[in-house]
Amino acid sequence: MQMIKQIANYGGWKSPISAQKIADGSISLSQVIKDEKDIYWVEGRPSQGGRSVIVRRNSKGVIADAISENHNARTRVHEYGGGSYDVSRGVIYYSNFADQRIYRQDKKEKPVAITPDDSTQRYADIKIDHSSGNLICINESHSLDSLNEPINNIVRISLDSPAGTKPEVLVSGADFYSNARINSSGTKLTWLQWNHPLMPWDGCELWVADFGKEGIQNSRRLAGGNTEAVFQPEWHPKDEDALFYVSDRTGWWNLHSIDTGTENACPEPVLLMDAEFGTPMWVFGMKTYQFSSSETIVCTYTCDSRWHLGHINIKSKKLSRIDLPYTEYSSINCSEGVAAFKAGSPESSPAVVAFNISTKEHAKISKPSADIMHLDDISIPGVIEFPTDNNLTAHGFFYPPKNRKYEGLDTSKPPLLVKIHGGPTGATGSSLNESIQYWTTRGIAVMDINYGGSTGYGTVYRRRLDRNWGVVDVADCVNGALHLIKQGKVDKDKVAIDGGSAGGFTTLAALAFSNVFKAGASFYGVTDLEALARDTHKFESKYLDRLIAPYPSDIAIWQERSPINNIDKISAPVILFQGLEDKVVPPNQAETMVQALRNRNMQVAYIAYEGEQHGFRKSFNIKRTLEAELFFYSKIFKFELAEDIKPVDIYNEQKS
Repeated sequence: MQMIKQIANYGGWKSPISAQKIADGSISLSQVIKDEKDIYWVEGRPSQGGRSVIVRRNSKGVIADAISENHNARTRVHEYGGGSYDVSRGVIYYSNFADQRIYRQDKKEKPVAITPDDSTQRYADIKIDHSSGNLICINESHSLDSLNEPINNIVRISLDSPAGTKPEVLVSGADFYSNARINSSGTKLTWLQWNHPLMPWDGCELWVADFGKEGIQNSRRLAGGNTEAVFQPEWHPKDEDALFYVSDRTGWWNLHSIDTGTENACPEPVLLMDAEFGTPMWVFGMKTYQFSSSETIVCTYTCDSRWHLGHINIKSKKLSRIDLPYTEYSSINCSEGVAAFKAGSPESSPAVVAFNISTKEHAKISKPSADIMHLDDISIPGVIEFPTDNNLTAHGFFYPPKNRKYEGLDTSKPPLLVKIHGGPTGATGSSLNESIQYWTTRGIAVMDINYGGSTGYGTVYRRRLDRNWGVVDVADCVNGALHLIKQGKVDKDKVAIDGGSAGGFTTLAALAFSNVFKAGASFYGVTDLEALARDTHKFESKYLDRLIAPYPSDIAIWQERSPINNIDKISAPVILFQGLEDKVVPPNQAETMVQALRNRNMQVAYIAYEGEQHGFRKSFNIKRTLEAELFFYSKIFKFELAEDIKPVDIYNEQKS
């Protein structure tokens, strides 16, 4: 029997998904590792204050936490972290957030620290090397010797090191390092390095050196440079000289190999196609491929706005797609005929999946994080392409309102929320995201945009943002909204925009430099570009030289682009959310913006959270943020809510 739908105003539909359910269920998953027949991953748990927990699923299917309940497996190297642990033969080595020390944890004993008790030292990208009995990892020193910024090195630490033993520095001198990996015979070390003002996706170098007890010798650059971005070097499992890596030298992040045993060897493409086998290295430990045998690589790649799974025969150089019901993949890891990875689809939120390479059988093995929706309530995103400035095309996903119990009035169109991903070098995906469905089930359409500068569409598209952050991204957001308005899908008078971090900057810039958006929400967003250059951490301290202009020589451009210097152009109401311990975008940025808007008698709201950093990890704050943003729009767009929400204080609110 077909359900008779209620007719109700868009925005006022009673949703089956609450902010509390999202907050309780929004466990993040990352860093999947396969160790013999066991599978490990990291869960970020809002219900535990954002604690990162290493979880093990053993060969019998039993899932349990694998580290002490008093520990938090998270590193602060580059502030964004990643690569916080490695595991081999059932023994885990991980960085603990509170003291940033590395601990050894086996299945029976209590954790034991193997690095000195020194809060100025941080460790990431941890890799176990049994051939030498060591850990190889990235060390970031914040000691007084670091002068103006932290010092990054590649270090070696004994697997059984006494806690007070100082790690041995293997490689130093560059501004940044990652992906230090030892070959199958333990005789060579490879790594990536780059220097200011480059980010690793702009250009970085692939190096190799002979390796032994005495350290490294005969260091040499193999590939990469200022205009070639290299990603994820991996040694062949049997050929000790064969090194594989992803490079964008052809205009796409494609897989290459090089013979490190031959002097002056040239890189060879493994597979060339208009697809991306790499992704921006915002965190350590990112993986898009791994050997499943000496002849085959299991890989993930993106093209046409979707991720795919496949395997490559490295002799024939042919790719075969593996058809699974997912559109987003990451963190792939293989051993003993099984690939484990994180995957999701428009109807299924991300989960850890085990895939049998021979039988092609697959199963979700992590506990459900947020699949709390009825299928008939899920808004399936449509891939959209639309014209933008300079006769170019931009990309995104469109989510129409969807609720099996409601439909809108024939005489009205739904509000639109344009969502901006962070980065800005990054991308949004198509997995089920309850934080998007929160809006669509209430009758609000969503456009999740991959503006020019996003990844997944080749190097040229990614570099559209060079010298144009605050211009190209804003134009694409404006043109995306106008595209949907022109198609008659949304209400032109009820268009909002939101974003976090870099997306917060684009949100505020779009409000200042266009009149399409009638409201906006910024989450820990950049308001003052100069202040960001002065205050932010080492990893991003020169990032904007490429996105804006060299600083301080071209300071005028920075000032022109900063939303804080364009307050007089913002005519739409804004709500800002901020973590008070944010080291990436300090809270003074939001506070200055709020005060300036208040002084202009603009409608503005501000919610700040104690104990939060760059991104909200605590359940209560995730819930409050969703509800407060909805409440704010209900007041601005004049629709009645179908639920009780704690009010938000809106300065200079216009009472109807």
